[in-house]
Amino acid sequence: MVREYLYRYRSFILPLIFFSVSLQSVLAQVGFPYCESFQGGSAQSATVVGGSAQVSEGVLRLTDAAEDQSGYIYVDIPFPSAFGIKASFDYYMYGGSGADGITVFLFDANIDNFSPGGFGGSLGYSPRNNEPGLTGGYLGLGFDAFGNFGNTTEGRIGGFGGNSNNLFPDAIVLRGPAQGGYAFVTGIQTNDPGPFSLPPNQNFPVSSGEGINVRVTDPNQVGYRKVFVDMEPNPGGEGYLVSVDMIVTTEQGNPRDVSIFSRVLFEFPAPENLKIGFAASTGGLTNIHEIANLQVEVSDQEGLQNPVGVDIDDKASCAGQDNTYEITSEDISLLNEGSVIRCLQLYGSLEEIEEEADDVCAQGRCRPENREMVLPQGTFRAADEGGSFTFFPNEDFIDETVEIYYTVTDNFGKTSEGNFIRLLIQESPEPVRLSAEGVEAETVELRQCEGDGILLTATGDEDYFAFEWYLEGEKIPGADQESFFAIESGQYQVIALNEKSCPAESNIFELINPELPALEVDQLIVGCSPGMSKDIREFIEGYDLDNFDYLLEDEFGNFWKNDEMNSISQSGKYQLSYKFKDLECYSGPIEIELIIVEEGLIAGFDYEVDGTGIKTEEDGGIFIDDPIRFIDLSSEDAISWEWDFGDGAASDLQSPVHVFGQRGNFKVKLTVTNELGCQSEKIIEVPLTLSYRVMIPSGFTPNQMENRFFRPKVKGIVKMELLIFNLWGNTVFQSNDLETDGWDGRVNGELAPSGNYVYRVKMESVDGELIEESGRFTLIR
Repeated sequence: MVREYLYRYRSFILPLIFFSVSLQSVLAQVGFPYCESFQGGSAQSATVVGGSAQVSEGVLRLTDAAEDQSGYIYVDIPFPSAFGIKASFDYYMYGGSGADGITVFLFDANIDNFSPGGFGGSLGYSPRNNEPGLTGGYLGLGFDAFGNFGNTTEGRIGGFGGNSNNLFPDAIVLRGPAQGGYAFVTGIQTNDPGPFSLPPNQNFPVSSGEGINVRVTDPNQVGYRKVFVDMEPNPGGEGYLVSVDMIVTTEQGNPRDVSIFSRVLFEFPAPENLKIGFAASTGGLTNIHEIANLQVEVSDQEGLQNPVGVDIDDKASCAGQDNTYEITSEDISLLNEGSVIRCLQLYGSLEEIEEEADDVCAQGRCRPENREMVLPQGTFRAADEGGSFTFFPNEDFIDETVEIYYTVTDNFGKTSEGNFIRLLIQESPEPVRLSAEGVEAETVELRQCEGDGILLTATGDEDYFAFEWYLEGEKIPGADQESFFAIESGQYQVIALNEKSCPAESNIFELINPELPALEVDQLIVGCSPGMSKDIREFIEGYDLDNFDYLLEDEFGNFWKNDEMNSISQSGKYQLSYKFKDLECYSGPIEIELIIVEEGLIAGFDYEVDGTGIKTEEDGGIFIDDPIRFIDLSSEDAISWEWDFGDGAASDLQSPVHVFGQRGNFKVKLTVTNELGCQSEKIIEVPLTLSYRVMIPSGFTPNQMENRFFRPKVKGIVKMELLIFNLWGNTVFQSNDLETDGWDGRVNGELAPSGNYVYRVKMESVDGELIEESGRFTLIR
């Protein structure tokens, strides 16, 4: 029988029956038989073209007649190795200087990094010097004009006569899988009198022939070449029996059949699934290489059977809407192991089916023109894949029956003989409308808080006999009445059926439980001045009264809503919630702590010349190169200090030392912070006007223990020259050393007479000022 259901509502007439097959079965032969003439200017989607290959002029051109060309194609359709494969194709090799050739290859379908082999003499299959061979390569059949594919040059393993490096032109060569190094299996020369050649009366050049510079497509014209490859599963073990036959024309009007290989044993374990491809190349010599009229199908046709379909009779359809049906593997007989339904094809009569019975490509390709049938009663459409089809009946044919025919094609390209589909066209019910209780009739969506429900009702102008409710396209179990109380968010729809089980589909009603966006809010809010209040709104990121409401609650049950939160002055813990403006359900609370300090943080400091207590002029003054200690006097709860000394320097020590090194009035700022993040600052101006001091004694006593030397006492001086003269103008002492002890009252080692002497001193201060002083002093003995 046929499983029948309406599109999107598959379970209300008959339950669906699901089935599964192995991955191998799903992959097997999808798209076979593969038939491609290349006449349409492009290839099927299952055809992968690479390198210099392109579809042009009704053929697939693999190379031009240019040096170092390489092109390839493969059919991206896996087939199980157990059934074998056979292929036929025309090839055209012409218009150049005679190189290199074409390969047909098989490779492991499970590889995911396809890459052709070396080109040149390796023809895109075997390795070439440092170029690796075809990834996952299993078999390579070369049609070699130049003669390298059958020798051991360029790193190939094995060849004609063992390990010969000689050229073997006009050769057809079979090479093995990648795991064996793409080794030579067998070969034959088609145009050479040597030991590896065909009988002389069967000879022909692999290319179209010398002097032929055009594509030869007519079997009666000299240069025509067609190939038939049959890889029959080896009945006695692993691998295949490989046969290669050709149609060649070397005399006008006389195409002839030539057997190249006949059931040659290719005894290599095959991968579970294979794919087929072609490649061609040129080197220093050239040819145009093309293929056309490619057909690929299963080899073991005798081991495969056609599906057996069933007649579909007296099934209902509903006018004015798409009715969807599915023929499953349980409804028909799929007689091949791993077989699945590839497609349905639709026909107006059995005669149309019989006309295509002998055309493998017509039956196996699932042609688009066979997947749609437009009749006065309505339109049938078969799915691109599988066994489903739809029928849209016209309302003018209610209570009439429509009949067409169909075939089932499986994934091996086998097609059933043909059966009829007979459907009764029934009247569809009047439209049904889904409405929600308590809202306007035209409302198609409703926002609600999660957990709140709404009563939905199906209404229409007809008596309905059954109802089915759906949420997000899935049938709701047990929902079979005209009303349904919806709680879960999503899109709801109802199907109402009339007495003939034809459905009316309602509009969609969406129940929305909107999710609140995350709320970013400071969870600790501090007022750093006693008695102040805080505006909580300022601490809510993206505060938005157009779309949301906010509610603040304290520990005593007091509430503040929205702008009422502008002035909160009581320390404590609060709960903040929010909601959408149009709904009444608030979010879960977010805890906030508000602290209004009882005592404010106060910054304060003092300063002095480090370790001296000197601060004022009365104390001796502060010089620009004095190390000044800044003493923190801030509140005890300060935990960090930021000093700005007003000269570009800064510090984070509690009581730092700083040397200004220049004159000026410097505004020193201290900023302190406590654990709550409160800050306070203090600014004091520090005047620095003194850069140096010079004190010159009026006398000295060289014979006493104290005051034995004469020199100026200085501060802030970086250079000094001291000269001492007697009253007759003679120099009695001279020094340029800032660290000198001064004059000890001796001249040439003898104590000078007591009396008056003259000094002259030149100095430079730390800020570059030049000072010069002179005067008298007394030496006392």
